[in-house]
Amino acid sequence: MFNSVVAANRAAFAAFGVAQSDDDRVDTVDRIEANEDLPEWHVELTEHDQSRLGVGDSVEFTKTISDQDVQSFAAASGDTNPLHLDDDFASKTRFRGRIAHGTLVGGLISAALARLPGLTIYLSQDLEFHNPVRLGDRLTAECEIVEDLGDDQYRLTTRVVDDGNTIIDGEAVVLVDELPTDD
Repeated sequence: MFNSVVAANRAAFAAFGVAQSDDDRVDTVDRIEANEDLPEWHVELTEHDQSRLGVGDSVEFTKTISDQDVQSFAAASGDTNPLHLDDDFASKTRFRGRIAHGTLVGGLISAALARLPGLTIYLSQDLEFHNPVRLGDRLTAECEIVEDLGDDQYRLTTRVVDDGNTIIDGEAVVLVDELPTDD
């Protein structure tokens, strides 16, 4: 079972373009499996103790959206809309060039929530898309707990921003379980 999980993780990491060469891929997979962030990622967290999570606690995750991210997301998701992949096509649209998939950008919220202390499980996520994302944009997902729903469930505001401009605005409900032990 462990080997199949590792193989699945490696395939997912490769699909999202987090590594270029075989050596980098192995190092990246090992780092992510060990729950280590990549150097180009930036994380800010106000609370590191799951038992102390509450209203006002927040997490931010920052990452640059690359062409490789867009290509890999298209391959992994099957969303091959030429608006995201074809420079000539996209130059003729209202966006005047390629933009990242909205769901790829929304995934930064999931990346932020994954850094909350404990095991974060999505129960719901609402998203409103406000602005397009260009390749090379450095984005920050901002998530803040706004309500403790009891039973380790929380309602959060979720936003993705680029230099103060709101890209995505939304709300999530998550369950934060204790991490499993190695007993």
